[in-house]
Amino acid sequence: MTQSPISNLHFPVPPDDGSTWRKYLTDYNEGLGLVYERFVLNDFLDALRVRHGIQSVLEAPLYGMAGVSGINDVILAQNGVGVTMVDDNAERLAGVERIWRGDLRLPANLVQIRPDQWGHLPFDSAAFDLTWQWAGLWYIGDPAGLLTELARTSRNLVFVAMPNNIQVGYWMRKLIIDREFFTTHDESWTQIGRIRRILENAGVEIIEQGVLDTPPWPDTVMPANEVLKRLGIRSQQLEAQFTGDGWHWSTMAYYMGQEPELRERVMKYAWLDHAPLPWQVKAVWAHHRYLLGRKVG
Repeated sequence: MTQSPISNLHFPVPPDDGSTWRKYLTDYNEGLGLVYERFVLNDFLDALRVRHGIQSVLEAPLYGMAGVSGINDVILAQNGVGVTMVDDNAERLAGVERIWRGDLRLPANLVQIRPDQWGHLPFDSAAFDLTWQWAGLWYIGDPAGLLTELARTSRNLVFVAMPNNIQVGYWMRKLIIDREFFTTHDESWTQIGRIRRILENAGVEIIEQGVLDTPPWPDTVMPANEVLKRLGIRSQQLEAQFTGDGWHWSTMAYYMGQEPELRERVMKYAWLDHAPLPWQVKAVWAHHRYLLGRKVG
């Protein structure tokens, strides 16, 4: 693991008090929505692995999805792919390292950089079969630099996904339940056209675009009981339904073999993700939009 001191920040870094990630380094109960999101992403990544013969991946940053940090690449590591992940937060990276070594018992190369280093990743050009990020651009200080680096360090594929800014849950979150977030994070990085232009200028040909993570509930990026509180809904019956021992959803429990039936329980909600509809139709409800590109030249 590369240790680097924080110095001379060149970009405005969004504030991070740890409240959205620290809890989940030890509490693996993420909620149904996050477990669903991870299983859908797993299917997409594993299909890329099979279709393109992927043997090495770089995920940067490793933080973007809520819930347990740094476990998006587990499906790849389980299938023998060499995994490298990057973060600029030493505490979070140490937690992810413990998860991989202690609980998952899988190999991973974890690299720490400075918060001003996203435009200068410490890897050779064309070092990985796939470089990618999931919903992390608005958490770092130099998103454009990172996108250029994902292009430079890939020898084949680049995959980038961000929250879908036209779906219902996004606007519910922005206007009602999480307005503070949008005052401190640059939501222009959800504009897929902006991301596409940067990737194309960096030598990436977009070969596929679409949506992922389309369950039958809105994207609120927080547990259901917290959504109820922020909406001012006080109901002991509803709160009991979404809390307690009966409401436990953990991808880590599935990965560690404790709940082997979890995927079947969760993916019964994937009928819209699997529906043979144009992605533009699904975009009204889908939680994420993505671009898949191939290096040219």
